[in-house]
Amino acid sequence: MSRGHGGGARPAGRWLAWALQLALIAAIGLAVLWMVRHALGVLQARGVRSGFDFLLAPAGFEISEGWIAFDAGQPFWRAFLAGVVNTVRASVPAAVLAVVLGTLLGIGRLASHMLVRGVCTAYVEALRNVPLLVQLLMLYFALTHLLPDTQEAREWLPGVWLSKGGLALPWPVHEAAQRWHLEWPEMGNFGVIGGASLSPEYLTIVLGLGLYSAAFVAEIVRAGIGSVARGQALAAQALGLTPGQQLRLVVLPQALRVIVPALTNQLLSLTKNSSLAVAVGYPELVSVANTSLSSTGRAFECIAVVMAVYLLLSLVIAVVMNRFNARVALRGWE
Repeated sequence: MSRGHGGGARPAGRWLAWALQLALIAAIGLAVLWMVRHALGVLQARGVRSGFDFLLAPAGFEISEGWIAFDAGQPFWRAFLAGVVNTVRASVPAAVLAVVLGTLLGIGRLASHMLVRGVCTAYVEALRNVPLLVQLLMLYFALTHLLPDTQEAREWLPGVWLSKGGLALPWPVHEAAQRWHLEWPEMGNFGVIGGASLSPEYLTIVLGLGLYSAAFVAEIVRAGIGSVARGQALAAQALGLTPGQQLRLVVLPQALRVIVPALTNQLLSLTKNSSLAVAVGYPELVSVANTSLSSTGRAFECIAVVMAVYLLLSLVIAVVMNRFNARVALRGWE
């Protein structure tokens, strides 16, 4: 009987915990709503135009690139949406680059080969000790001044052209006949035509964020591997596993318990650091907000939109990584 009573108490405690969390969220939401309404009221009392109605007005400016087509006649809310999509468009590949490269660097820092260990250590120490903004500006200068002109683009790999105008890649396109085919870039009279074109601004923010964050991911991976008891690797070696198998099957799955929480924080920082793209002219969220602020004078509203979007993106990343941690890191990968 005591067991049944205890089993019934657990769901009740769980529901109470959920109710308290929902009440806290509601209280925070009401507090934020009150602060926003109060701020707008103060602005109106001082004769400053305020409110979010400007989001429905024509923006009056264009966005140079992105997955969402945008022109000057479309409303501000669509401009902000295009900026959000551009932020995600840059942050996701940068995060993939950071995780892959950072993992290799972290493993390399523990390598027995002195040259490999030294190169990885030099990379980590150099990039994580130079401000990201400085790295972005230097990378942008290299892409726009040191590469060949657009009319003299070089084909570094089959179908891959690089010049001051950016990077051209083969890309699948859809024809009217309902067929997909791979469109290959080729040199035209005024530069490379066809395929997908990635601007220097986009390449700068993706490479800059990815290479910079990889230095921090490397330290996270190194610490995670170091947290695994030496006896685990020795036991795997006694079973006849190769060094690569020891790392992949024994060490890394256990190291994930330490790696994933710290990696979550690094991915959050990477996403927020994408706001520095405004320095090189990439039209992400902050850049769109700055242009909208200059056009409308609605500083509070534009900043509020930026804050809300970054908060939402951070919450999404946190939820995804927490689920990954719960399903994979606590029991390794299968």
